[in-house]
Amino acid sequence: MSFINEFKAFAMKGNVVDLAVAVIIGGAFGKIVESLVKDIVMPIIGQLVGGVDFKELYINLGNTAYTTLELAEKAGAPLIKYGLFINAVVNFVIIALAIFVAIKAMSKLQKAAPPAAPAAPPEEILLLREIRDSLQK
Repeated sequence: MSFINEFKAFAMKGNVVDLAVAVIIGGAFGKIVESLVKDIVMPIIGQLVGGVDFKELYINLGNTAYTTLELAEKAGAPLIKYGLFINAVVNFVIIALAIFVAIKAMSKLQKAAPPAAPAAPPEEILLLREIRDSLQK
């Protein structure tokens, strides 16, 4: 089998296609969650803790004081951007919660399906059972 045919057989396996779809959907889901955190959740949390914009929270390790994160970055000051870290942690928690809820829902759906009724035995089996029962009497 040629290299191209082997690659084609590999690429068209169900698992590879499923993985590709999962990666694409995961990327889109990540953007939605990122927007949820950045544009909805963090402004609310910021207001609850006194109007703080978390992405602007940093510690300047340099000797010069800067009024904003942007100025400190432009100056090349060494910074610890703990506000961005807080955003990333909240982002992770929301993604983990969403995945947990989705898996729990899928698990419930799988348990909710009633088991299929056993198939009726073939006619030959029924006939053999009748013969067996009549011989036992």
